[in-house]
Amino acid sequence: MKVLVVDDQPLIADTLAEILENAGFEALSAHDGWEALALAERLRPHWVISDVLMPRMNGVELAITVQQKYPRTAVLLFSGQAGISDVLEEGKQRGYEFELIAKPIHPLKLIQRLKQM
Repeated sequence: MKVLVVDDQPLIADTLAEILENAGFEALSAHDGWEALALAERLRPHWVISDVLMPRMNGVELAITVQQKYPRTAVLLFSGQAGISDVLEEGKQRGYEFELIAKPIHPLKLIQRLKQM
């Protein structure tokens, strides 16, 4: 299963991608939404896992674009920040709802969630 992990904090994105690789997934990391879209074009991931609050393109904007371009790709958003309800509401108003998990991400729970697909 192909997974694209997106976070503007490279340590988080790269570490999470490495954990998923070690669990048997084909995983790549990106550090902003634009880089993620370029990688998604190449990888055609089954999952995109993205932080919500990022510069240039937030996770909801990324998720909506991914869903429009690749409707079969599942999206999971994560955040450690309070106050993201406005960003999530923007997605709802455009007809999109995404699953949200809290940081810190527990790797085993994430792996189990991805394998449920």
